[in-house]
Amino acid sequence: MLAPMQGLSNRGLRSLFIEWVRPDVVFSEFIRVAGGKRRNLRPTQIQDLAPHRRGVPLIAQLIGHQPDLLAEAAQALQDSGVGHINLNLGCPFGRTTSSAIGGELLNLPQQIPPLLAALRQVVTGSFSVKLRAGYDQPRQIFKLLPLFEDTGVDFLVLHPRTVVQKYSGAADHNITAEAVQHTRLPIIANGDITTVAQGQQLLEKTGIAGLMLGRGALADPMLFSRLRNEDSNVPTAIELRHNALYLLGKLLPNYRQRYCGQSQVLAKLRSLLPYLQEVGCESLCDALRGAKTLEAFEAQLKRMENP
Repeated sequence: MLAPMQGLSNRGLRSLFIEWVRPDVVFSEFIRVAGGKRRNLRPTQIQDLAPHRRGVPLIAQLIGHQPDLLAEAAQALQDSGVGHINLNLGCPFGRTTSSAIGGELLNLPQQIPPLLAALRQVVTGSFSVKLRAGYDQPRQIFKLLPLFEDTGVDFLVLHPRTVVQKYSGAADHNITAEAVQHTRLPIIANGDITTVAQGQQLLEKTGIAGLMLGRGALADPMLFSRLRNEDSNVPTAIELRHNALYLLGKLLPNYRQRYCGQSQVLAKLRSLLPYLQEVGCESLCDALRGAKTLEAFEAQLKRMENP
């Protein structure tokens, strides 16, 4: 699965990954559902969640704290053609000015059952939950597993960090393996899966139902195909650089059509650079980061593609 990554896994990026490396499933960025005057989904959100070509299932992720509004949003998505809904209980930045959402709800577990019940009542396709192992205790997941089973959740995506950890430390997939043994629900492993060796080890030794790739997929999109082919060869720096240039080169014209204004397009492209830099593309990222205009960014990209 291609992970939901806020600000990153928009329709353009998902479509490119489908055409290029074909994840088995793709997730949307989370859709914030809140009260106020506007309850209906915006047309741009509906357009972003239209079915993709080539038949790859799309799961729409919702984040919020009001059962009725979450159910209303799920129904609207289904009416527009979305077949699968996910509830975000994992975002470590999940608090509005007045209410807990995302991972923050793990600190208020009594608020979770009504959300699950309301969504399960209206969702006719698969209904899943993406969550952290706990709010500040990594074994909280074991108290929650019976709740997910009893409310009819179809599968879980588990990121075995706590909410308070955010992205520090390491994902503890010993928790993932133990959770698999304590529930009948399929569990998808998420968090710090950046190599074929890591993915294969999880698949072979934990009993998980699958893998979700996020930051690792941005840094190395070919990870999907290499996992399928069980090709454990570590990609070379040249391969990673080539893939980074291909990714940015394909997204640039797409984002020009999708987003309004040069600064927004440039910001969207730049948001990918930290993930590419993590795998050794420092010089490439430094050069692109220095481009002050979209034209300069494009020119620099072409110079790198044709040195």
